[in-house]
Amino acid sequence: MIKLRKNCLISLVAFAVVIQIRTSAYAQAANLDAAKKEGRVVVYGTVVPQVMNVIHRAFEKKYAIKIEYWRGSATQVVDRAVTERRAGKPAFDVTEASGAGTILMKREGLFARYVPPSSERFPDFVKEKDALTTAWRALPIGILYNTDLVKAAETPKTWDDLLNAKWKKKISMPDPTRHATTTQFLWNLQKLKGEKWLDYVRALARQEPHLVESLAPVANVIIRGEADVGIAYIKYVKQYKGPIAYAMMDKFISEPSYISLSGKAPNPEAGKLYMEYLCSGEGQKAVAEDGEFVFFPGIYPPIKDAEKVVPNMVFTDNPSGEELKKLITEFRKIFFSK
Repeated sequence: MIKLRKNCLISLVAFAVVIQIRTSAYAQAANLDAAKKEGRVVVYGTVVPQVMNVIHRAFEKKYAIKIEYWRGSATQVVDRAVTERRAGKPAFDVTEASGAGTILMKREGLFARYVPPSSERFPDFVKEKDALTTAWRALPIGILYNTDLVKAAETPKTWDDLLNAKWKKKISMPDPTRHATTTQFLWNLQKLKGEKWLDYVRALARQEPHLVESLAPVANVIIRGEADVGIAYIKYVKQYKGPIAYAMMDKFISEPSYISLSGKAPNPEAGKLYMEYLCSGEGQKAVAEDGEFVFFPGIYPPIKDAEKVVPNMVFTDNPSGEELKKLITEFRKIFFSK
C-alpha cells in the first residue's frame, strides 16, 4: 500500500511538472521588433470603448503600434470571429470575451497557444492549462439600483430579495436567450441554490423583468428610471454617469473574462504584445482605474468597498456548447411562453 501511494504521488508530481513545462513553453515574451513592423493589432472585445481607450492610448504611446478595436456583446464577438474564421478570412488578432463566448470560439479552433508572461502572477485557479485562453479580469455580477428611486436600506441584499412582489416589473436584466453571459450566469446560480436553481429562474421570470440585449444596457435602463433595480456588472457604477449604485451582497456570481490570440492572426507578435500589456501591472492598474476588477495582486478599482467584493466572488463554471444550446431553449420557454 505504501509503495502504491508513493508511485501515485510520483505520478502526480510528474504530471504537475509536465503541465508547468507545457504552460511555460507558451509564456514567451513577444518579439518587439516584429510587433513594431506589423504596426497594428486588431481586437474584437466586449469592453466599452470609453474604458479601453485609456489603456489603448497608453499602449499606442509606449509601442507606436495602432490598435483597431471593435466592440460588441459577447454573442456578437463570437458571431463575428467565427463567421470570419469559417470564411477563411479572419481579420482579428485578439479576442476578449466572457467564459461562455470564449468556450464557443475555442471549440471552433480559433485560438493559438500563448500565455502572457505577466499572467504568471495571477491566482492559480484562473490559469488555463491548455494555454489557449488567459483570464485577465473578473466580472462580478450584482444588483444595481437607481439611487433616486430606491433608498440604500431598501435595496435587495440577496438574489432571493429580487423575488419580492414590490420588484415586479421593476427589474432589468439581459435576455438569457440572446446573451450567452446571462445564460451562463443563471446556470451558475446552482452554486448558490443547488438543485432548486431552475425554480429560482422561473420565479425571476414571473417578475416580468425588462429584458435587454446585454448587460451594458441594464445600467442605462436603471439610470433613466425605466427600472428601479437590475442585474448587471458592478463595474458599471464607475463607468456610467447617473444615479446608480450597487447593493453589497454576501455572494457575487463572477466570471473571468478572457483574452485569446487568434490562430490565424494577421499580426501575431503585436497581438502577443497587446495581451502581455493587458496582464502587466501597468495595464492592470490602468484598467482597474476605470472600474474593472483585475487579477494582478493588490490592485482594486476605485469603487466603494471593492476590497470586500473580491473575497465574496463565486466564480462561474462554463457550460459545454451543447449544454448552452439546451439552456437557451429552456430559458426561451421560461421567459417567453404564455
